Amino acid sequence: ADRANLAGVRHIVLVLSGKGGVGKSTLSTELALALRHAGKRVGILDVDLCGPSIPRMLRVQDSAVHQCDSGWVPVFVGQDKAIALMSIGFLLERPDDAVVWRGPKKNALIKQFVTDVAWGDLDFLIVDTPPGTSDEHISTVEALRPHQLLGAVLVTTPQ
Repeated sequence: ADRANLAGVRHIVLVLSGKGGVGKSTLSTELALALRHAGKRVGILDVDLCGPSIPRMLRVQDSAVHQCDSGWVPVFVGQDKAIALMSIGFLLERPDDAVVWRGPKKNALIKQFVTDVAWGDLDFLIVDTPPGTSDEHISTVEALRPHQLLGAVLVTTPQ
């Protein structure tokens, strides 16, 4: 089933950094918007579980995800519903709720995001990761290993 939900995704791009506050979510959002502007079908997977900011950046923080036969249906963004988005922000009771989970629970949700979201046909899936080099990064890469990754964008600052 996990291969089926990502079967229509042509390229996957991870957005990473070694520290927080460098603009990963902003870059992920702008990259998705630029690709969409170029006529590509785009999705964003927000695996920054403790700081899911992309729903707010795209002004869809009050949206909810729904179930379908093949899993969760992502939230579609914009008047043309052109960008598919999945984030833990949609699963919280209130958008500002804190997520305080240990590694196994975070890793299970990341695997579920990879296997249980019905992305449909996308040219690009942008994966916004949390700051640092944590278990979440390893879990994300492991879950995506069976799929063709295009690569990664590493966001840095001059210091």
